[in-house]
Amino acid sequence: MTPDVPIALSAEVSAAVAAGRPVVALESTILAHGLPRPVNREVARECEQAVRDEGATPATVGVWHGVPTVGLSEGQLDELASADGVLKASRRDLGVAVGLKKLAATTVSATMALAHAAGVRVFATGGIGGAHRPPAPAWDVSADLTELARTPVLVVSAGAKSLLDLPRTLEILETFGVPVLGYRTDVFPQFYTRVADSLRESVPNPLSDRAGHPLPVSARVDTPAEAAAAFAAHVSLGGGGAVLANPLPDADAVPADEFAAALTVAEAAAERAGVSGAKLTPFLLARLAELTGGKTLRANRTLVVNNARLAARVAVALSSVAPAACR
Repeated sequence: MTPDVPIALSAEVSAAVAAGRPVVALESTILAHGLPRPVNREVARECEQAVRDEGATPATVGVWHGVPTVGLSEGQLDELASADGVLKASRRDLGVAVGLKKLAATTVSATMALAHAAGVRVFATGGIGGAHRPPAPAWDVSADLTELARTPVLVVSAGAKSLLDLPRTLEILETFGVPVLGYRTDVFPQFYTRVADSLRESVPNPLSDRAGHPLPVSARVDTPAEAAAAFAAHVSLGGGGAVLANPLPDADAVPADEFAAALTVAEAAAERAGVSGAKLTPFLLARLAELTGGKTLRANRTLVVNNARLAARVAVALSSVAPAACR
């Protein structure tokens, strides 16, 4: 992010960053493109409140009619959640959004870039993007992974979205040198679905590796302080971003077989309709909610708020762990 591009910080966020107090960035794409109305606005409030409850300052990120903004106001969130035609802005699209004065919701990659430019080190989202499953072409890989490789922000998520090629996504993150820390788990969470907590536990899941085995994280952490220490050390050694993978509570998870069957139907519908690129994920999410009778929507709502709460706890811990190393 060039310093010539002004970034607007809310007064609350600006004061917290200047004082070294914990701040958690929150993405806005889930509001404009990931959840239906009015659930999207309700979830935005719940995420911000969860962050506040844990002693941190929430900073929802977006581009407000051409102005990159870290800490959207209540009125701005209202418009973003209700407006039609909101641009879905990845890292690639930030210049377009700014130059053409667009109202834009930021994806993981764009939110990371703006959060880092504003001095915010922790970011909570639902799930990161990754490599898409066939029949998508092999080069259909989310910009989230590239941004994680270069931008020193800790991204708290429920793993990667279950509709992705998860083994390949993890391989790419390894190649890019991105740590994937499992929060109280040895196994990479799979967003909506229940997976094992241990590599020794057998929980059949069609979205695991090619042999049906659980997918390991690169390291396990059991407390927010451990997550903060690992991330601070990673950045101090010249690393970029990291993923803190936080499993969805079992009670809210969608059974793996049910989800896999719904995903097959949703992918076939997307192929018939010729949906691809940036429109593919929103299309699949909406179709999955229909096919599962709202189970994926309920899971999504729970995990997003759950991740915001954990992110705040880690941000509080990180504020006292070598803060200069993460700037």
